[in-house]
Amino acid sequence: MDLFLTYTLVGLVMGAVYAIAASGLVLTYTTSGVFNFAHGAQAMLSAFLYWQLSVGWGLPVPVAFVLVVFVFGPLTGILLFKTLMHGLRDVAEVTKVVVTIAVLLGMVSLSQWIWNPSDPRSVEMLWGNRTSFEVLGVRIRYHELLCLVAAAALAIGLRLLFTRSRVGVTMRAVVDDPDLLRLNGYNPDRVAMASWAVGAALAALAGVLVTPVAGGSLEANTLTLLVIDTFAAAMFGRLKSIPRTFVGALFLGLASTYVLAYAPTEWTWVGNFKTALPMIVLFLVLLMLPQDRLRGAQQRTRERTRVPTVRFAAGWAVAFVAIMFVITQIANPLMLGPWAAALAFSVIALSLVPLTGYAGEINLAPLTFGAIAVIVAYHVGVSGTGMDARLSWTGVIAGVLAAALVGGLVALPALRLRGLYLALSTMAFGGLVSALVLSEVTPRDWPIWGENTIFPAAVITLPPVDAGPFDLSEDATYVVALAVVFAVLSVGVIALRNSGYGRRLAAMKDSPAAAAMLGQSLVRLKLSVFMLSAAIAGLGAILMVMAVGSVAPENFLITASLALVMLTVVGGVSYVSGALFGGFMVGMGFSLINGTFGNLAADSQMYSGLFESLKHVFALMIALAGVGINRNPSGIVSDICESYRPLRNARPVLYVGIGAGAFLLALNWVEVIGDWSLAIGIFCVVLLLPVLGRMWMPERVLTEHELAEHRARRTVVPPELRGLDAPLTPEERYDLDTYLGLPARALPALDENPQDAPEVARV
Repeated sequence: MDLFLTYTLVGLVMGAVYAIAASGLVLTYTTSGVFNFAHGAQAMLSAFLYWQLSVGWGLPVPVAFVLVVFVFGPLTGILLFKTLMHGLRDVAEVTKVVVTIAVLLGMVSLSQWIWNPSDPRSVEMLWGNRTSFEVLGVRIRYHELLCLVAAAALAIGLRLLFTRSRVGVTMRAVVDDPDLLRLNGYNPDRVAMASWAVGAALAALAGVLVTPVAGGSLEANTLTLLVIDTFAAAMFGRLKSIPRTFVGALFLGLASTYVLAYAPTEWTWVGNFKTALPMIVLFLVLLMLPQDRLRGAQQRTRERTRVPTVRFAAGWAVAFVAIMFVITQIANPLMLGPWAAALAFSVIALSLVPLTGYAGEINLAPLTFGAIAVIVAYHVGVSGTGMDARLSWTGVIAGVLAAALVGGLVALPALRLRGLYLALSTMAFGGLVSALVLSEVTPRDWPIWGENTIFPAAVITLPPVDAGPFDLSEDATYVVALAVVFAVLSVGVIALRNSGYGRRLAAMKDSPAAAAMLGQSLVRLKLSVFMLSAAIAGLGAILMVMAVGSVAPENFLITASLALVMLTVVGGVSYVSGALFGGFMVGMGFSLINGTFGNLAADSQMYSGLFESLKHVFALMIALAGVGINRNPSGIVSDICESYRPLRNARPVLYVGIGAGAFLLALNWVEVIGDWSLAIGIFCVVLLLPVLGRMWMPERVLTEHELAEHRARRTVVPPELRGLDAPLTPEERYDLDTYLGLPARALPALDENPQDAPEVARV
């Protein structure tokens, strides 16, 4: 009995922490309509700050607790709402998801910059680990009591707030009808900002409380994913009901404890099952939610997608392969590995183009389907050992088919889910596979398979396949082969979009109700596009492992998938070029930044701290790239291409750009500049050419309206003629005073206080 009570207490305490974090998540979603994927990262950052204040700087524990929970937490919520969440009310669901994912990745990068991940850190419970009292033979520490009391008080208080107070009704009305709320004399933005402040404070409280309860040292990714487990509790309450959220959190805490305590000892997989339990519950809860009615149309956005022709795509595909061949001839041989990894990740990112870009369905775990393909290809197709090892084409095909099959099995029960719920279901599947499949690194006796290991010794190596006369073990050849694969798949994806099937996908994205009314089978469309996307992701993952040599389970974590999805959307998820951008940023961007600044820091001891800081700054900038997606809904690659479209009428500008690029290539060829300097130079040329065109040949580049504005800005009006056609601007008044030799002073606007203006100005 004492054992049962002890495990019950542990489960209740863990469930209470889940309830605190989930309550903050429900509160922010209820008042803003934005599901905060960065909620776990906020808790993680708060936990690290609490350690810094209490342990690192030696502040008293109560002072550190108050500063983190009641100052840092609310300020973080207010800052997020004012800078980001305020503008996400009426945007597409994928934009909301990507922005909050960018915040999550940015906070993780920031924590790893400030607190070195290699240094162990741990915190004790509030009032110490030994301060406790006994109830029914069970020792209860004051920290655990605080968790229980705080969770119960929040559940009751928030329930009464939402149902019995005018403030709670106002909070719920912010999402239901903000315009009507404004007509009744309330400020919706102020109410939502207050809710985000409280929600962030609850995330901070959960972050401070969870680490001593869960045990272990502070680690950014682990702590973030631990708090993400509260998503299941929040969905248990359907992101609306605080009491049901509280019950779901307690169920999670008790179930995970009882499973670990009472499972038979021969069940060696129980630890992995306990880790995966929140994701399993999240997936099941999402499947049991009542089905929403088909929406008439998606939220209209500013995204406008140009569909290229197959001939145009084929021409650029040939040019792309030619460019990659030239790069293999001039690049440093040591850089060919990152080039290959970037192209392989681009193939994985390409899987999101038909699924998210064309069909509007969100998949947050593309690397998970890739991991399944890699595991199957390894066990089916690898033969030989050492340098003689080879991967058969049978293994590649088996891996791709396995990924497609699993994609269909996952999509089939989730077909009725849309938007946020679908994104969460794929994220839950990714967490489930990470905990139950990728963690199987030791031999186990399987019912049909016999004694085998899914992920042997936590490392999988895929040798190159036999490509006949082409030796894919040679880096340059493999890079060109990857370029050909990406080019062929890209042309195929664009041909798919131009086909009747692609138009049906676009119709389903725009209006599922209208597509169903016209006789389209939405189930068949979703199932097929999910399987196609999973197959492409599986092929890309196999190519990625062949490029990097070997992978560990950490390479397929959900955070890696989130980064790839975010950067692909930033590049333009409706375009093949967006997939290329996302793949290059994940496969090459981070490694180049770490390698370049790491080498500079090692070579220059005097400025090593500066270069280390710059490395983290650039990594943080990449992680936060998705923050601006609302201002750039079509993707930055699309915007760059659109800026080049007017240059067709300004050929000399294009010739200058080609000449500058050729000059940089020549300098790299004779080893005057390195590959990194070449990449920076090409990037600058690409960005500056449209600007040069607008400055040098505006009459050929600008539209009539833009040209008129350009001429108006360049026209210099004599001082004595200013103010005749229109009131003087503050800048013109300052110039006039300076021209007349009068003391420069700020004059009031003529249309605001004309009686205060000087007589000459009024005339």
